[in-house]
Amino acid sequence: MTGPDRPAPRLDPTSVHALIVGIESYEAGTSWDLPGPARDAVAFHRLLTSAGVPETQLSLHLAPLPPFVPGVDHRSADQATLRRVLVRELPAAQGDLLWVWWGGHGVLDRAGHMRLFCADATTADKVSIDLESALTRYTSDAVPAFAEQLWIVDACETFEEELAFRDPLPADTLPSGRRTLVHRQTLLRAAGAGRQAVNDPVRATGLFSDVLLALLADRASVLPAHPDPEELFSGVRERIGALRASGRTFQHPEIQLRIPGRTEVLPAARPLDAERPASPLGRAVEALLAYPLMNDPVERQTVIAALSPETAAMLPRHPRPRTDASGVLTALVRRSPEALWELYDAVLSVDGDPGRRTELAAALRELARSHNARKGTGHHVR
Repeated sequence: MTGPDRPAPRLDPTSVHALIVGIESYEAGTSWDLPGPARDAVAFHRLLTSAGVPETQLSLHLAPLPPFVPGVDHRSADQATLRRVLVRELPAAQGDLLWVWWGGHGVLDRAGHMRLFCADATTADKVSIDLESALTRYTSDAVPAFAEQLWIVDACETFEEELAFRDPLPADTLPSGRRTLVHRQTLLRAAGAGRQAVNDPVRATGLFSDVLLALLADRASVLPAHPDPEELFSGVRERIGALRASGRTFQHPEIQLRIPGRTEVLPAARPLDAERPASPLGRAVEALLAYPLMNDPVERQTVIAALSPETAAMLPRHPRPRTDASGVLTALVRRSPEALWELYDAVLSVDGDPGRRTELAAALRELARSHNARKGTGHHVR
C-alpha cells in the first residue's frame, strides 16, 4: 500500500497528463457564484508542476471570480472548449497516467448521471458535461492511452428533481468507442448521491478539495503518480467524517473503482457513522423541505413575504431549496430562537398538514435549544 512514508516507484512526469477545471463564475449570474474552485484548481496544478509534469501537458480551465490572479496561463471553461478537450485533444495524447480534477456546480440527473455544469451554463440553458459518459469514453478504445486514471470531482450531487428546474436537463453524452479491459479508472466524488458538497466562501475553497489537497501534499514524494486510491480515500473519509461530526457538512465522499475484474463503489462511511443522528440544523432543514412548497421558488417567497419586514430583510437567499432553507434557518436562530416560530407560522399559513407540522415544531424546538452550543458557519454549496 502506498502512503506518506511509502512512496511508489517514480513515474516519468512526461508520461502524465491532466485536465484541471475550476469554475466559480457562471453565465447564469451571481446567484451561481461559487468562490473556491478556481483557486483549488490552481493549487492542484502547482502540485503537478512541482512534481515535474510539463505545463504543456496540463490543460487548465478556469472561470474565476474577481479578484483572482492565478499566476499561470489557463483556458476557458465553457462547454465547447471542455468537450473538445475530452473528445479530441486528450484522446490524441500519449501517456500512462491521466489526472482529472473538476470543481464547480453539479447535479445528479434523473438517469443517475452526474452532470457538471460548464461556465456558459444559464438558467435557461444548463450546459454541462455528463460525467458518466466521460468515464465510459475513457475506458474504451476511443482513448488508447492512459491505462491509469484518477478522476476527482468536487461538486454537488443534489437530485435534479429537488431543484425544481422548469425544463429537464438536455441530453449531451460524449461519443464512446468499444469497451476494453486495459484501463484502471478511479473516481473520487465529494458529496455522495443526493447530497451537497460544501464550500467555504471565506477561505475560498471546497471542504473536500481542501482535505484532498492537504493529503496529496503529504504524499508529494509519490507525485506525479497517484497514491494508492483506497489508502488516499481512507484519509479523505476520516477527515470529512470529522467535519460531519462538527456539523460543518453532511456530505459522504465516495470512491468508485473501475479496474479489470473489479468494479465497485466503496462505502462512504463505516456503519456506525451512517447511524449518527442528524444535527439539529440538519433535522430542521429536512423538516422544512418536507413541505412541497419549499421546492417551488414562488411559494417559498410567499412564506418569506409573510415574515416581518425586519426579519425578511436580514435573511440570506439562494435559488436552491436546501441551501435556501439552511441559510434561512441559520440566520433566524442566530437572530433569536423566537424568530424560528415566526417562520413556523408563515409555513403553516400556506400548508397546515398535521404530520409535517408536528415534525417541524419538534425540529425547531431542538434547533432553538442547541443554538448557543453550536458554532455556526456560513457556506455555499457546489
